[in-house]
Amino acid sequence: MKKDTYPYKILVIEDNLGDFILVEDYLIEEIAHPELTHAKDFKQAKEYLTNTTTHYDIILLDLSLPDKSGELLITETLAIANNTPIVVLTGFSDLNFAIKSLSIGISDYLIKENINPTALYKSIVYNIERFKFVHTIQESEKKYSELFHLSPIPMWVYDLETLAFLDVNSAAIDHYGYSFEEFLAMTIADIRPKEDLPKLQVALKESKNTKNYKFKDHFRHIKKNGDLILVEIRSNYIDFKGAKAELILATDITEQVRYIEEIEDQNKRLKEIAWVQSHVVRAPLARIMALIDLLKDVELTENEREDMHNNIIISAHEMDDIIKDITLKTSSSIK
Repeated sequence: MKKDTYPYKILVIEDNLGDFILVEDYLIEEIAHPELTHAKDFKQAKEYLTNTTTHYDIILLDLSLPDKSGELLITETLAIANNTPIVVLTGFSDLNFAIKSLSIGISDYLIKENINPTALYKSIVYNIERFKFVHTIQESEKKYSELFHLSPIPMWVYDLETLAFLDVNSAAIDHYGYSFEEFLAMTIADIRPKEDLPKLQVALKESKNTKNYKFKDHFRHIKKNGDLILVEIRSNYIDFKGAKAELILATDITEQVRYIEEIEDQNKRLKEIAWVQSHVVRAPLARIMALIDLLKDVELTENEREDMHNNIIISAHEMDDIIKDITLKTSSSIK
């Protein structure tokens, strides 16, 4: 039979030399070159496990040692195991204790008299791989938690069925003013003006009818202090602790939109000014220029000259009023 060639590093914590030799024989039948370390009591096991230069793939633990036993032995071994899976090897078939051991962190619970080479090997391989998988999941959850809770942009998770907030990051708490507990007692409808709820219902309906739904839109939200803000929402489906949920990233664009509106209003006024300059100003200016030419080129009576002079003054005042209006509009445009 082909043996497993991976050099498993295994710490066997066993005070009975005969049982250790039996375990060693079982492992050699299935594994070509197992690297076994034997600890005869908890004190020696602690020395091995606290040595930072050595890492074990798995720990095989007898529950009855000269210096420690039972639940206390399990909890203290778990505390120094450095994220290494622990398989209990015991002669006591106490089902309740076995279940309790598994619940506090033991990877497997084997009865010595039922062990054979294949069963022991399968338990070792299975628990090493399962431990790696669980560790990967935990690391993934940790990264999600860090990205979520440390994000400077408000984020939350809500239940797609009840619309209740399931989780909220610190940025959302700071920006909206609600406490974490207050958020969890609310739904996403509670932070919206009543007149905007139909728009929310349409968006929710679309999200349920679309596969792999990714959403982006603008909504109005209400802060705890009553301030109304405009928010750009980006969302995506996630499975949150078994619930169908949606992850929301909410960017407050109130000031951005207000700035754009001010720029657009300013551009509108500047266009009006340009039109006035190109059309309204030219009328009195043209009249003045024409009257001046007449004064130079035509022989006029005294009364005609006086009429022309008065018309020039009227046109000049008209132009002055237009220039004042342009100045006023220009001033308001650059505020």
